Amino acid sequence: MKAAVRTTYGPPQVVRVLEVEKPAVKDNELLVKVHAATVNRTDCGLRAAKPFIYRLFTGLVRPKVTILGNEFAGEVAAVGGGVTSFKVGDRVFGYNDATFGAHAEYMPIAEDRMLAIIPAGLTYEEAAPSTEGSHYALTLIRTAKVETGQDVLVYGATGAIGSAAVQLLRTLGAGVTAVCDTKNLELVRSLGADRVIDYTAEDFTKDEQKYDVVIDAVGKSSFGRCRRLLKPRGIYIASDVGRLWQNPFLALTTPLLGGKKVRFPLPREDQATARYFAELIESGDFKPVIDRRYPLDEIVEAYHYVETGQKTGNVVLSIRPQN
Repeated sequence: MKAAVRTTYGPPQVVRVLEVEKPAVKDNELLVKVHAATVNRTDCGLRAAKPFIYRLFTGLVRPKVTILGNEFAGEVAAVGGGVTSFKVGDRVFGYNDATFGAHAEYMPIAEDRMLAIIPAGLTYEEAAPSTEGSHYALTLIRTAKVETGQDVLVYGATGAIGSAAVQLLRTLGAGVTAVCDTKNLELVRSLGADRVIDYTAEDFTKDEQKYDVVIDAVGKSSFGRCRRLLKPRGIYIASDVGRLWQNPFLALTTPLLGGKKVRFPLPREDQATARYFAELIESGDFKPVIDRRYPLDEIVEAYHYVETGQKTGNVVLSIRPQN
């Protein structure tokens, strides 16, 4: 099978599309014929081992996982012993950061991972970007315990996480203020934002409105900068650990002081989460934003584009383009 392989850490050029052995399916696993995947921030970080701490988990000198890709959509090609939730021929989508492997024509995945049936009428390329950014967004929202009627600011509202967060908050009935650049103002409004702040024209941290929750969906701000935006018992939560790993530390200490606080998200990855997104897509309450599509043979170019920091929503990788 064809796969995007890297055997060392480094820039996008370390990834090469090669012919490799097709994986076998084990008990309690599915073998998915991957039709589409994504290239995202997680893939970029693991490929380059940035931050360096990744190496403690992925291999100190050389990567243990040679085929990356955590988000996918495809067809069940085989099932191992004990599998009961899926059958051969099922169209599925999901997220797999346990063993990765979605940047290939075939990928094994445990049955109990974040995996669900693709909603009817959705193509593989439309389904592929439904779980990575969105499950992080859902975790941020649930960890912050956002409720109907609360005021929430989303900084970085055009990324995979931010664009999903705006839509998920809308379904909760929260008041949403989104921060993005000029070219995406109308897009973010169409996703459900009540107010939009153009960060190229004004400093969002000087906004006069106060918020129950501030979500930093790109990890480029801080509790210190956003503190003045919060109501007396408001919550700041980010998709990143922050400079010098400050966010986990602040999540432990700020609740002890009362008032404004930081919370730190711990994602949940199971079938129930994938089915939740399938239901939202079927109801029309969630639609992943797609920026660009690349064929597998152009994965290096896809990596380069993602690392510009300019992508809007998701970058899709076509493994088996549809006729």
